Amino acid sequence: MIQPRTLKGFRDYLPEVMIPRERMMQTAREVFRSFGFAPIDTPVLEHLEILTGKGSDETDRQIYRFQDNGGRDVGMRFDLTVPLARFAAQHIGTLGKPFKRYHIAPVWRGENPQAGRYREFVQCDFDTIATESVLADIEAVAVINSLLESLGFDRFTISLNNRTILTGLLEGLGLSDSTVPVLRSLDKLTKIGREKTIAEMVSAAGVTEDQAESVLRLADCNGTPEEIFAMLPEVTGGNETAAAGIDRLQEIYQGAVASGVPARRIKLDVSIARGLDYYTGVIFETTLDDLPEIGSVCSGGRYDNLAGLYTKQHLPGIGASLGLDRLLAAMEKLELLPKISAPAPIFIAYFDADHRDDYLRLAANLRSAGLGVEVYPEPKKLGAQLKYADQKGFTLALIAGGNEWDASTVQVKTLASKETSDVAYIHDDAKELVAFVTNALAAK
Repeated sequence: MIQPRTLKGFRDYLPEVMIPRERMMQTAREVFRSFGFAPIDTPVLEHLEILTGKGSDETDRQIYRFQDNGGRDVGMRFDLTVPLARFAAQHIGTLGKPFKRYHIAPVWRGENPQAGRYREFVQCDFDTIATESVLADIEAVAVINSLLESLGFDRFTISLNNRTILTGLLEGLGLSDSTVPVLRSLDKLTKIGREKTIAEMVSAAGVTEDQAESVLRLADCNGTPEEIFAMLPEVTGGNETAAAGIDRLQEIYQGAVASGVPARRIKLDVSIARGLDYYTGVIFETTLDDLPEIGSVCSGGRYDNLAGLYTKQHLPGIGASLGLDRLLAAMEKLELLPKISAPAPIFIAYFDADHRDDYLRLAANLRSAGLGVEVYPEPKKLGAQLKYADQKGFTLALIAGGNEWDASTVQVKTLASKETSDVAYIHDDAKELVAFVTNALAAK
């Protein structure tokens, strides 16, 4: 026999995880749509040239690639941003400008699995294409805040930076040609520490230790936003590009607060660079205050040149991605997920075979009122059925035997508290039962 097993870095999702996972996706959709983002989808497979050379050498190595039956070199998408750039270049003529989209779909990376990180995982992306407006940058921060709030989090931090500040600093140090390797090294600062980061910059980017130290002075800019903004002109040597980046970052910070994002949730961190090469402006990383070790659960930034690989049109973009599975792992660890494996909240016990059609009509009436209902498929003993309902995590159980049907009532049992109520019910007028059940569910 074949041993049932999953590949390394892949996982099955049981109902108790999949149900909250789908709810998270639905919450994300509602938040995205509330800001005017429209849904799209793109193929899992792309021509390999579409994907390679867009993220970093590391992401190129992680792409699942092969030749299809037609001999074409293809790859599985490693994120949703690169396919979006291709999509926008191909369809912007009919989409209109600016174009705001969200995309919730799986991506694949052949990387070493870690806590909350798998080789197949779902990303929830939102992006605005074809505008350089600072309002789009500000809105991105507001969306991230609304997303985490709507998912039930209060204690989280949105770290902000602007790569233009880093670009200007490197210009002033004569390191413009070394921007990519320097920023990749800088992005590892919190993981490997100051000394190893300097050593990597020297070896990978060919900079001197003094130049590396000058870059890392950015990491020493700590304090309130006002204090950091006051430090940055001196740290960047008065470079014009850096000065423009500082001004833009200040606008984004002030606009985000004006948009209702609590200032306590925003952290200016001018040392973060993000590992992907295509970012050009503001970048953000969001961490959970109660579980910072799990890493960023929502990150992204501005990429003004990515679509230029596919079209002569200038299609600047800004967006971020919610790491759904990483956030789900965090919620499991923080015990924020309810133990529910029943997709419908109402359970109807079927224990009187003579009234089979009555149970079915009862369920149909409740579903017509917009309520989720599961009917037990076999007329087993009531105790066994209620045990099943408890295990699955149903909220309410509806019980009706011969006596209840004769009396035109249904017993409604709240499974958590074991409280029961007899509620009037007839097939042709289910209003009283619907109202009672609806109120009982709303109270939970």
